[in-house]
Amino acid sequence: MRTLALLHRWVGGIVGLLLAVIGLSGAILVWEDSWIGVPGADEPLRAQVADFARALDAANAAGPGLTRLTFAGEDFGLHQAAYADGSGAYLNQSGELVARWTSQWDRPELWLFDLHHHLFLAEVGKTATGILGLAGLLFVVSGAILWWRARRTFRLRPWPARLTRSAIVRQHRDIGIVAAPLLLILTATGSLMVFDGLSDAVLAPWRDDPAAQRSIDVTAERSRTIAADSWQAALSAAQQQFPHAAFRRVQFPKDGGAPLVLRMKQPADWTPNGRTYVRFDPVTWQVIGIDDPLEGDIARSIEEKFYPLHAAKVGGAAWKIAVSLAGVVLAMLGLLASYSFWFRGGLRQSAA
Repeated sequence: MRTLALLHRWVGGIVGLLLAVIGLSGAILVWEDSWIGVPGADEPLRAQVADFARALDAANAAGPGLTRLTFAGEDFGLHQAAYADGSGAYLNQSGELVARWTSQWDRPELWLFDLHHHLFLAEVGKTATGILGLAGLLFVVSGAILWWRARRTFRLRPWPARLTRSAIVRQHRDIGIVAAPLLLILTATGSLMVFDGLSDAVLAPWRDDPAAQRSIDVTAERSRTIAADSWQAALSAAQQQFPHAAFRRVQFPKDGGAPLVLRMKQPADWTPNGRTYVRFDPVTWQVIGIDDPLEGDIARSIEEKFYPLHAAKVGGAAWKIAVSLAGVVLAMLGLLASYSFWFRGGLRQSAA
């Protein structure tokens, strides 16, 4: 038990600040649809094919090298365009440009997202956040074990009575056990999203074909030959295949010969941008492939729940509040753990 306590204290003291950054940025991002102050953000969705086609034409005209257009939805009434040079734009549902940026630093929701997911370090940062998630998962488990010894002294304290090491430890221990179920969900889903191999190993008992690749280019392929000569015709062709699905995103090919991908959300999907993919030949406009997630196995269905649970994209306001509070608690735990370790005698005690 002493070894477990030392490990918990040392690792917490070292990575506490990073966990605080992850927790606080995540708590803010949960509510991003509410605080993005751009005209039209709260506009009701007009789910007509003609409106989406107009948005694609407008986004293409707004800048060179359109790589992605995420359509307006029920929770956010603007289309978001991304361009190859790192710039982007918001367009309203009439196709009018309402905001433009040259880099992510111009928009707080973009750099906060990058901070939370990549720590501003691209793929290296993504791996780092996955490791932090695993560390957080171990903190939850080890913290619960350590709390059990002192369970009779439990007292819920939103903040330490004093900024002494002993008071911080008591508050840390008790508020941590209260938040443990939520932190367990958030750290586990965050790590599983980053590390595909770990997710495959955990979900192996529910995967019908363990050797199946995860790429949308090879799963559930079905050929279609539907003539189209415009965005409206292409979207209508996709709607024929999935009449109850919502249009969510168009992804443009980066390489010559790669398909143009339309992403759709079926009613059974939890993921806000859906997991249904319709791929078009960018030259002939023919539908050349379809990925229907409802044909997948149980493991794939479970994987689809990771992001919506982690980002509070399901569960309504109650789950949003719970997740944001868990993020704030994680930030507090990380900050106070680092503070007590480095400045309130925790380091000396651990070295003794």
